[in-house]
Amino acid sequence: MFLFRQRTASESDEELLRRYLRSGETEYFGILYDRYIPLVYGVCLKYLRSAEDAEDAVMQLFEELTVKVRQYEIDRFRTWLYSVVRNHCLQLLRREEREIPVDWAAFPADSDEFLDLLGEEGDEEQLRALHHCLDRLPEEQRISIRAFFLAQKSYAEIADETGYVLKSVKSYIQNGKRNLKLCIEKTTKEWGYCPI
Repeated sequence: MFLFRQRTASESDEELLRRYLRSGETEYFGILYDRYIPLVYGVCLKYLRSAEDAEDAVMQLFEELTVKVRQYEIDRFRTWLYSVVRNHCLQLLRREEREIPVDWAAFPADSDEFLDLLGEEGDEEQLRALHHCLDRLPEEQRISIRAFFLAQKSYAEIADETGYVLKSVKSYIQNGKRNLKLCIEKTTKEWGYCPI
């Protein structure tokens, strides 16, 4: 086993994932998952706010992910894993009816597109303007934007949950992003970067 781990440790995430999918050998997925345990634990701890709950989630996720990776076409494992872990934690919080933390200063790492709404630097005033503008979007756009960027749901998941037509979800997100950008620019000018 030691030689196996040593031999495969230098392989890329994608190669380990391919080997696991081809062979079904959990050792390949285990090596891949081990690389990201600190990330998985950190995300779980951030959302669940309990070391014990975070440790349990890390173990649960390993079992779930050995099955889930077969259901998706994964381009970048790290990005996919972050999204799955985050959604897992949010589901646990919803199930237990616990408060879901929203940190306006730290949007998901993979939402560069969302941070682009703030320009080069997303400072505190711009984040306040973003929060202000989100509340002023038409309902369909607001719901779709929050689900897509903050909850990292896919278009299909948003359509399923809201009952919106898939094409409409895409349109709501595009129009919502444009409206947010315009509103943020206008609001920060009006507030002079000094919101009350």
